Amino acid sequence: MSSISSGTAPTTKSAACFSRIQKSATYSSRSMLLSSLSSSSSPASAKLLNSSNGSSSSSSSPKPFRPVMRSREADRLEEERLLHVQWQDITVKMVVDAPASVAYKLYADRELFPKWLPFLSSVEAVEGSPDLSRYLVKFESFGKKFEYYFLAKNLEPIPDRKLHWRSIEGFANRGSVRFFHRGPSSCLVEINFSFEVPHAFAPVAFLMKPFMERLIRGGLESFAAFVKTT
Repeated sequence: MSSISSGTAPTTKSAACFSRIQKSATYSSRSMLLSSLSSSSSPASAKLLNSSNGSSSSSSSPKPFRPVMRSREADRLEEERLLHVQWQDITVKMVVDAPASVAYKLYADRELFPKWLPFLSSVEAVEGSPDLSRYLVKFESFGKKFEYYFLAKNLEPIPDRKLHWRSIEGFANRGSVRFFHRGPSSCLVEINFSFEVPHAFAPVAFLMKPFMERLIRGGLESFAAFVKTT
């Protein structure tokens, strides 16, 4: 019987042999464990593997965000759509029974706009800034009520001939009103109005131009009637 089984102190040769057997068994056990873990797809195995690395599945970093990439053709079509839908242009003209100077003077008083533009609820000059006006637009369309605000800059006028503006805040629009002399008691008034289709109307943008044109034309007709009463 060897010294190991007899309980006596092992010799140097037997101790070295025993140490090699221990190391071989430990290495073999580790290899079998790692092989089992890497080949297993169960959640428990994955959790055990993460735990052995000092982390758990609950603390793993989130997957990186991967945005959906649009094709170049889709981008081109969208840009083309915006070019046609984003802005609408309207031109309305009418002969008014008043001299150009009289019509110009009345139209230059922007706080009078609601008298002949029913969709304008109010127009107020900004205190301390005579070239700025604050507008509140209210109208009903498609069975719904809409309200828009915008701040407009009154651009340099040409007396008795031209008024023009552009919005700098709110509902995006720009336009001009021109007065053409037709005789001692009449003139031609021409309104050019451009506007950006509001987001709420994007699905029916093709209907916005005729709708707004009716509003502007109706306003000009009311202005022609208003001029006669002054």
